[in-house]
Amino acid sequence: MTKQLKTKSLGVRLLKGLGKVILGIITILIVSLVITFTIHQISLKSEAKRIESYGEKLKVFDGEINIVDEGKGKKTILLLPGQGTASPYLDFKPMIEELKKEYRVVTIEPFGYGLSSQTNRRRSVENIVEEIHQVAKELNISKYTLMGHSIAGLYAVNYARVYPNEMEGFVGIDSSTPEQPWPGVDMSVFDFLKTAGVFRALIKVSPETGLGVSQDNPDFEQIKLLTMKNMSSPAMKDELQELRNSFTDSRGLTYPKNMPVLLFVADNDRNQKNWLEMHQDQVRELDKGEWIQLLGAHYLHHTQMETIVKETTNFLKNGQI
Repeated sequence: MTKQLKTKSLGVRLLKGLGKVILGIITILIVSLVITFTIHQISLKSEAKRIESYGEKLKVFDGEINIVDEGKGKKTILLLPGQGTASPYLDFKPMIEELKKEYRVVTIEPFGYGLSSQTNRRRSVENIVEEIHQVAKELNISKYTLMGHSIAGLYAVNYARVYPNEMEGFVGIDSSTPEQPWPGVDMSVFDFLKTAGVFRALIKVSPETGLGVSQDNPDFEQIKLLTMKNMSSPAMKDELQELRNSFTDSRGLTYPKNMPVLLFVADNDRNQKNWLEMHQDQVRELDKGEWIQLLGAHYLHHTQMETIVKETTNFLKNGQI
C-alpha cells in the first residue's frame, strides 16, 4: 500500500471515528432532554397538588385575578409586581407585613401570575390598566396609591393618564420608565429549555440562584412550586412580547403635575444607560416628586425592604395621601 493510500485510509478512519463521537454526543443530549422533559411533566402534575391557596379570586373579564387584601389602614395601596414574578404576593410578603401596619395593602396578581388564571385578552398596556382598575372597582376602592416593581412603572404612568382622579400617587421600586430602551426578547430558546425541563434541572442544582430567594425564606418551597407552574405562562409570554408596543405607545407620558410620585432607584442597574437620570426626569416637574437611590440591584424590595417601607410611609404622610 502506498504512503498516499495509507494517509487516505487513516483520514477516513479518523472521520468515521469523529462521526461516531458526534453521534454519541447527540444521542446523549437527546436522551438527556427526553429524561428532563419527562421528569418535568410528571413533576408539574404532582406539584400542582402541593400549591397552597392564599388570597381570594375576583372574576375579571374572561378569567380570575387573585388578590391578597391585608391591613386596615384608612389609606390603600394597590401593589403591582415586576414582569414575570411567579408569585407577587409571596415575593412582596415581607414588605407587605410592614406596610399593612399603616395601610390597607391589596396585592394584585395579574393574569398568568401567582394563583390567577390565564386570559385570552391581549396583554397590551391598555388592557392591563383596565384590569387593574376593574379589581379596584370590584373591591369598591375609589382612592388609592399604586406601588410596584419594575414594569409596574410603565403601567402606572399609563394608569395616571386614564384614572387621574382615583390614583392618589405612585411609589416605584426600580420601576420602568416610558423612555427606557426596549430591545425586545426572543422567547423561543427560553420556551424550549423550559418545556424540556432544563430550567428545572438548573434550579435543582442551584435553587437560590435560580429562584432569586434564600432557602431560609419560609415560603421558599411555595415560591419554587409557583415558579415551576408559571414559568413563561401564556399570559406572561404574551405580555413580554407585547412590551415593544407598550413602550412605544408610552413614550412621552408623564404623571400629572400635582400627583405625588416617589421612585426608589437601584444604584447598580447596569442593564440600562442613564437609569438614574431617566427617573430624575420623571419627577423633576412634579410638585411632590422625589427619587431615592439605594445600594443594590433591581430587586430592591428584597434587600432594602426596611428603607423602602420607612421612606414610603414618610412620603405618603408628608404628601398628605
